[in-house]
Amino acid sequence: MNDRAMSDDAMRLGLLMEAAQAQQHLSQESLERMAAHTRGLDLIVRDEIRRTLAEGLGEVASESRRATESLQRMRRAANVRTLLWTVSIAMICSGVAMGEAWWMVPSRSELAALRARRDALANNVVRLEQRGGMLDVKTCGTRARLCVRVDRNAPAYGPGADYLVVKGY
Repeated sequence: MNDRAMSDDAMRLGLLMEAAQAQQHLSQESLERMAAHTRGLDLIVRDEIRRTLAEGLGEVASESRRATESLQRMRRAANVRTLLWTVSIAMICSGVAMGEAWWMVPSRSELAALRARRDALANNVVRLEQRGGMLDVKTCGTRARLCVRVDRNAPAYGPGADYLVVKGY
């Protein structure tokens, strides 16, 4: 080949290499601008995600507060209901007990009458004891007749000597 042709080829090759270098340099600058732009987009996307997340968490927090307040209101209402039921049941039980006591316990006049009767019966018991009321009485025989323990050493009384002295305790 001749020198000129070679020099033209070398020149073309040089120009081609220069163009390739220029293209590479432009590509490098474009990549750097794209990386900077990507970093800017990354910051924007992160800020947007943070803002969205903060809004969502704020809504969750407010819903949680409302749920807590609702549950506290329900607990207070249940406590009031329980208190009312307890008081009502206690009043009913007390009323039943008082009604039964009123029905079962005698009145003052009945108590006075019962005391008078008790005193009269006590006086009768004293008189009976004084008149031999402490007898040893049993039922005897197949016909279950009343029998009294008598003093065999005492004399018999009556027109036919058919009365015997009763032995007391």
